[in-house]
Amino acid sequence: MTASTETPVNVTDRAARRIAQVLSKEPAGSMLRVAVNGGGCSGFQYAFDIEAKKTDEDLVIERDGAVVLVDAVSLEFLRGSKIDFVDDLIGQSFKIENPNATASCGCGTSFSV
Repeated sequence: MTASTETPVNVTDRAARRIAQVLSKEPAGSMLRVAVNGGGCSGFQYAFDIEAKKTDEDLVIERDGAVVLVDAVSLEFLRGSKIDFVDDLIGQSFKIENPNATASCGCGTSFSV
């Protein structure tokens, strides 16, 4: 996918640092894939996987040593989203602020559009 002046999915500084930290423990060339899958208690759920390969249709976001992949189908659900990393009393996790979601469940990994 060609790069534009505005990235359709934003990765925060905190998320980029944490992703780079996770990827540093993986084989060279590893990337974090963020995807949207059917399922979850609200209809769709976010998935995070470590991958070594990308496709020509992937959106590739590179920031501060972090490489994030988003496939073309998931991008339609994630457009305008912000990927952040939170560390609070409940624990550490990646959090996606998705303007396309009309509802989400309490777990924060499931949403509907």
